[in-house]
Amino acid sequence: MLYQAYQSFADLMAPARRIARSTLKIRDRYWPDADAMGWPRRVHALCETFTLSAITHERPTFGVDTAQVGNETVAVVEEVVLSLPFGDLVHFDKPDVLTPQPKMLVVAPLSGHYASLLRNTVEVLLRDHDVYLTDWRNARDVPLSEGRFGLEDYTDYVIRFLRHLGPRSHILAVCQPCVPTLAAVAVMAANNDICQPRTMTLMGGPIDVREAPTVVNELANAHPIEWFESKLISRVPWRYKGAGRRVYPGFLQLTAFMSMNLGRHFEQFRKLYQHRADGLTAEADKINEFYAEYMAVLDLSADFYLETVHQVFQRAALARGEWRHRGQLVDCGTIRNTALLTVEGERDDICGVGQTSAAHVLCNRLRPHLKRHHLQPGVGHYGVFSGSKWEKQIYPQVRNLVLAMT
Repeated sequence: MLYQAYQSFADLMAPARRIARSTLKIRDRYWPDADAMGWPRRVHALCETFTLSAITHERPTFGVDTAQVGNETVAVVEEVVLSLPFGDLVHFDKPDVLTPQPKMLVVAPLSGHYASLLRNTVEVLLRDHDVYLTDWRNARDVPLSEGRFGLEDYTDYVIRFLRHLGPRSHILAVCQPCVPTLAAVAVMAANNDICQPRTMTLMGGPIDVREAPTVVNELANAHPIEWFESKLISRVPWRYKGAGRRVYPGFLQLTAFMSMNLGRHFEQFRKLYQHRADGLTAEADKINEFYAEYMAVLDLSADFYLETVHQVFQRAALARGEWRHRGQLVDCGTIRNTALLTVEGERDDICGVGQTSAAHVLCNRLRPHLKRHHLQPGVGHYGVFSGSKWEKQIYPQVRNLVLAMT
C-alpha cells in the first residue's frame, strides 16, 4: 500500500512537472537570452526548482568520456562485460592506452542511489588504473522469476566479478559494501582462490558499528527487524517488470537520508532558486548537478535490505566472528596476502571514525607492512570518495598501495 500511495502521488504530480519541463525547453529553444531579463529568470528558476525536487528512477549516465593518463587525455569507452540479473560489471575501457594498468574493481553501494554517484571516484582512479565497477540494478525492474537477492548473493556477485578480472587485481569498496567485500575476500582466501585481490581498500564502511555509533546505527537498533519488515517493505506495483517483488523502496531510503539534514536540503533548493533568479549560472548549475544525481533512486531487494540491517547494523556479525556465508563461518584471519587500506572521514556522520579501521583487528594475520589506515581531516562521508580531498590526499594513498603490491 505504501508504494502504491507513493506511485499515485507521483502520477498526480506528473502533469505539473511535465509543464515545468516543457516551459524550460521552450525557453531554451525560443528565448535563449531570457537570462538577461528579470522576470523570465524567476520563471526559469521556479520551474527548475520544482522539476529538480521530483524523485526519479532513471539511472544517470556516468558521462566519463575521457581520462587524464600522464600528460595525455585519452578516450574512455563504457561497456558492460558481465551482465547478471541484479547487476552488471561495467568496464571503463581506455583503448588507446597500450601499457597495461592494474585492474581495479570498484564496489558501489546498494543503498538507494545508483552507482553513478561514484562518478568522481571513477574519474580519478582512471588516471592509473584499469577500472571496473559494480552497476547494481533497480530491483523493481528485475522479474520475480530471477529469484531472491540477499546479502549472500551480493557477496557472491563480488567474488564472481573478481574472478572475471582474474589474478592480481585490486578492489575498492565505498560505504555499505565494505562489509560484504571484506567477507568475499575472506571467503576467497579461505578457499585459496587464485583471484583473491592484491589490495583491498575499504572507505567509510560499517565494519564494526559498535565503534562510535552514529544516528544511522541508532535508527537501526531502535526497532526489532520485524518492525523494519512490516513498516518499510512494499511490493512493486504491477506496471513494472519486477511486479510483486518485495522491496525497500528507494524513495524511503532517500527520505531517511534527507531527514538527517532536512534544513540543509531546503536551504540548497532556496539557493538554487535565488542563484538562477539572480543570473548566477555557475553556482546554480553546481547545485542542479548534485541534486539531479541525488534524487535518482533505486529500490533494494527486501531480502538484501533486511539482512543488511540485521547482520551488519544490529548484530555486527562479521565483527563478532559470527558471519556465515553459504554455511561457512567467515574468518577474516584467513586473509594473508591481500594488503589492506582503510579510509575514514573525520566528520563522517554516517559511518563513525573507528568503524572501518576495525577491519585491521579482524585481519589479524596480515603482516604489519600490509596494513595501512588513513583518517582524512575535514571531510564527511561523501568527501571520502568525491571532491578535492579525495583527489589530492586520499587517492595517492590508494595509488601508492596498489603500486607497492603490483
